[in-house]
Amino acid sequence: MRKPQIDYRQFRFSKLNTPQFSHLKLLLGWVGYFILYFLTENLIPVEKCHVIQCGLDDIIPFCEWFLLPYVFWYALIVFSLGYFALYDVDSFKKLQTFIIITQICAMVVYILYPNCQNLRPNEFPRDNFLTDCIGFLYAFDTNTGVCPSLHCAYSIGIASVWLKAKEVSRLWKAFVVIAVILICLSTMFIKQHSAVDFFAALPVCLLAEILVFKVFYKKKA
Repeated sequence: MRKPQIDYRQFRFSKLNTPQFSHLKLLLGWVGYFILYFLTENLIPVEKCHVIQCGLDDIIPFCEWFLLPYVFWYALIVFSLGYFALYDVDSFKKLQTFIIITQICAMVVYILYPNCQNLRPNEFPRDNFLTDCIGFLYAFDTNTGVCPSLHCAYSIGIASVWLKAKEVSRLWKAFVVIAVILICLSTMFIKQHSAVDFFAALPVCLLAEILVFKVFYKKKA
């Protein structure tokens, strides 16, 4: 078993500014994000949101089984950040910075160009446990602030960092890539996002990739 780079048993808030634990301050980005998420969700009325939709959305059918990779996304974020915090602090910094950049970009768009989608079915084609869970998800996560999709942006960032990580097996990297593909597809198949939201996330990820990994690319050049 690999030995953790840092012994977090020694962590105290008084040590947060020390070189050993200063990387944890990047997690404060989540605090800022959730504050902005709450404000945009509650202060921007749906009537002022631009509807996001394209022809591809009409072709993609609703499929409740895609809830599984959609929800797996949450575990993948926690596991990835937790693993890197223990065994690869540099990758932790890169992943969390990637996430912060995508959060900032998305929030700027949500504020300057409020948007929503009307793709959710009025009635589910089937009645089962998964559709019940999706109904709960719809109630919890509104259909506003969807473009670009942070679900997709985070996933692409996670895949990018794992693929560049050392001492990680090819099998795990392949698993992450497949999981990320399914997660991105899931946003469209459970009608949480338009296909436009996925494509809009790509330039946001490209910007984050350039800003986070510019040193990596320079070394490779």
